[in-house]
Amino acid sequence: MLKPVWNFIKRHKRKFIVAGVCIGGVYVLGKYAQKKIRDMQEREAAEYIAQARRQYHFESNQRTCNMTVLSMLPTLRDAIMQPLNSESLTALLKNRPSNKLEIWEDLKIISFTRSIVAVYSTCMLVVLLRIQLNVIGGYIYLDNTAISKNGTVPLAPPEVQQQYLSSIHHLLGEGLSELITVVKHAVQKILGSLSLKESLSLQDLEQFLQQIRQEVEKPTLHRTNSLKSVSPLCCYMMPDEENSLRPQACGITEKDTTTAKLLNETRDLLESPDLSSVLSNSLNKGFSRLLDNMAEFFRPSNQDMRESNSSSSLSSVSLPLAKIIPIINGQINSLCSESPSYFVQDLLTMQQMKEFAANIYEAFSTPQQFEK
Repeated sequence: MLKPVWNFIKRHKRKFIVAGVCIGGVYVLGKYAQKKIRDMQEREAAEYIAQARRQYHFESNQRTCNMTVLSMLPTLRDAIMQPLNSESLTALLKNRPSNKLEIWEDLKIISFTRSIVAVYSTCMLVVLLRIQLNVIGGYIYLDNTAISKNGTVPLAPPEVQQQYLSSIHHLLGEGLSELITVVKHAVQKILGSLSLKESLSLQDLEQFLQQIRQEVEKPTLHRTNSLKSVSPLCCYMMPDEENSLRPQACGITEKDTTTAKLLNETRDLLESPDLSSVLSNSLNKGFSRLLDNMAEFFRPSNQDMRESNSSSSLSSVSLPLAKIIPIINGQINSLCSESPSYFVQDLLTMQQMKEFAANIYEAFSTPQQFEK
């Protein structure tokens, strides 16, 4: 009975072998495909988890940046008000001195200067902290991931982080002093000859502020190093390259070298066209908010509105410059307030600012950045 079966197998031996190979191959391929699919799924899951972790770290970093900005605004306000002390001039005027007109002229220049400086420096503070905390945030993320847990030295140890972030003091110190000088000179040039009795509308005020901005922001060979795309305001945010680590010049350590690398990377970002665009739009929002605050004092009275049969325009209301001075003098308290003002909220929630920060964090939290 088995003989016919055996003869059948012998006659079709080659077919059985081919069939066996095919079936075995299909089985092996099936197992191989299952392994590849499993590996791909595990890799996708790992990438998803890593991306989610990085997104969480990025969002946490932005919240830290916002809180840091708010915590530093009182320091910035004090640093502005100390050299531009209008309160002492106001106190002198209460005593009716003989040089009353001269004091009023000084008060005019100081009042405009300090509110304009407040807009510039707050915008710079927000932009600079957004850059610094996202650069260092990218380094910290890499230090906390597996790429830096193989026995290598951390990319940004705590000492380097502290040294790097302390460079913000340039904006609050030498940079701010230079900015005050430049703005004060521009205010003197544009408003110096303006009589205290001259009436100005809100539109007039906007034009004067625009002229002052043009003076402050005009490119110079000294500031831009002949690079047209570089914002002329960069020098107020970060010292020159040769002065970055001046105190350590006699004994540069490896950590100083790492800090210098971070500062150079930050300087490159400050000199980028993207930064120039973000800062310019921030300033536009800032000065627009300053004018919005001032507009509250230019609203026509109900009687004026009835007489003119117009609910319109703030441009129909004018105030003597002497009355505008105390109004603009007090703006610094709302512009640099530690409680979130509309001005600071506008800056912190700018979509362009968020995208700029995300691009920086993405660049500095990517391992390939350090494998080049």
